[in-house]
Amino acid sequence: MNAKILLPAILVVLLAAGCASNETIAFTSEAKMPDFTPATAAAVKSLAKADEDKIDLAVFGYLLDRHFWEDGDYTALFLQASDSVVEAMQKKYSQHKPPIKASYHIDLRDNFSPRDKDTGQPVMILGVDANDPNANDTVDAIGRWYAGGAVQGFYTFTLKKVGDDWVIVEVR
Repeated sequence: MNAKILLPAILVVLLAAGCASNETIAFTSEAKMPDFTPATAAAVKSLAKADEDKIDLAVFGYLLDRHFWEDGDYTALFLQASDSVVEAMQKKYSQHKPPIKASYHIDLRDNFSPRDKDTGQPVMILGVDANDPNANDTVDAIGRWYAGGAVQGFYTFTLKKVGDDWVIVEVR
């Protein structure tokens, strides 16, 4: 009878001892951080602010030459960009209909389409997201337009630097 009680007690002690191990278990599904040694980090190129602005100008120019806003009653366009890029596009497209306005004129609210603070009418927002340079010195960028959940889209651009300017070489 003692053996019947002793055997389960020994099993419980052995199982508890096995579970109390300090060894860390590595799971293959765990995210692993890449090893960034100085040689690897130096290989990652990034864009200078001036190049980012020039890419923005090229992509915004392409988007502004399209007419996404013609099917809607949009009273303004807004650019998600630095002030210098917005000012340059306002000068270049000074007669654009609808006009390009500074960001302080936009009314953004959750679950509502963006509106013009001056008129209360719908507006369209254009944006550019440029990636770091590729190995072949091209840059991929996404040009977006947004006027609410049902009116949005994007193009993917590949740009290459020619002299001091960035030129669009492919649009998808």
